Amino acid sequence: MEKKKTIFIVEDDLLSAEYLKEFLIKENYNVLDIVDTAEEAIQKCKTIQPDIILMDIMLKGQLSGCEAAVEIKHFHPECKIIFLTAFAEPEMIDFAVESKACAYLMKPYREKEILATIKVVLSQDNIPLETKEEVSLISLKNHFFFDTEHRRLYKDDQEIPLTPKKTRLIELLAKNKNNTVSNEQICMFVWNEIKSNSTLRSLIHRFRSVINDDIITNVNGVGYSINS
Repeated sequence: MEKKKTIFIVEDDLLSAEYLKEFLIKENYNVLDIVDTAEEAIQKCKTIQPDIILMDIMLKGQLSGCEAAVEIKHFHPECKIIFLTAFAEPEMIDFAVESKACAYLMKPYREKEILATIKVVLSQDNIPLETKEEVSLISLKNHFFFDTEHRRLYKDDQEIPLTPKKTRLIELLAKNKNNTVSNEQICMFVWNEIKSNSTLRSLIHRFRSVINDDIITNVNGVGYSINS
């Protein structure tokens, strides 16, 4: 019998946290605990080592959920972190990316979206986010490369000119290669505001037309990814 995946909830709204716990238990997940501060989350994770953390960004105490995620990743790199928040400021989105979270979902909670996201992140190898310090060229599928230092896309050794929005799209997905990036996270990174799904799909379609290839995968109901 397959062992239940363990989930740790970090949420400063007790009602929301209890709702999540009951819902996830019904879906056969093992909810280890609920805490409402980043400081307590860090200490608790050293002991319980959860498979997944559902983490609110704005928490009680001195530290944010993003800061907790960075610290937790240092001693528990295998943990999958999913941010759940009502706030979508560009700075928060960028911090979420830097903290190597697997996904970023907006409140109010949507059960199907949460389940789909958990399923996706559990299937990932959780390859760490590649940074400029580690490598300047990120190898993508079908002989594409993204230059993180100069923010340029290449096919073999030929540069593919892109508009600023298409550049930001491929930059975010390339830096999170083999991980799913949510629709909300892409919108905030590209436009600095939430856009409709049709607007995002239109951008993806135009990007595919420009590069004459389909390297971006749609993860239905969750977001998009570029896989190796």
